[in-house]
Amino acid sequence: MNHQSKNRHVNVILLADDDADDRLLIEEALNEAKFSSQNISFVENGEDLMDYLNRRGKFADFKNWRIPDLILLDLNMPKKDGREALKEIKSDSLLRKIPVVVFTTSTAPEDISACYDIGANTYITKAVTFEDMVSAMTTIKKYWVEYALLS
Repeated sequence: MNHQSKNRHVNVILLADDDADDRLLIEEALNEAKFSSQNISFVENGEDLMDYLNRRGKFADFKNWRIPDLILLDLNMPKKDGREALKEIKSDSLLRKIPVVVFTTSTAPEDISACYDIGANTYITKAVTFEDMVSAMTTIKKYWVEYALLS
């Protein structure tokens, strides 16, 4: 059965992560997993994430702006952390349908539980090796692009 014919495709991924090395590694892993790099946008903190989603601040006139189909969210970021941003996203009637994959280094049970309580769709810890990162991105792609039905 071709699952893609039944769902909305993931065309735009928004990655919220303050670590430049992690952003580059994740972008390379997404490309290796056959996500188009043209469809990946980046923000460096929770404030920029919310500004991007609400088209305000430096994103008000952003020419390449598109509502993301999937958000990869780091928890530990400056200005506004991922927990606060996740809470804002999931409490907004226009944004809450966007799937949010928490993608972070934290394996703390309280972080995992809190994120699911707030409304995270998936919680994945960041891989240590590039091969493991590609495997994680391939799994994300397989689930969110090929199997999950999105509205």
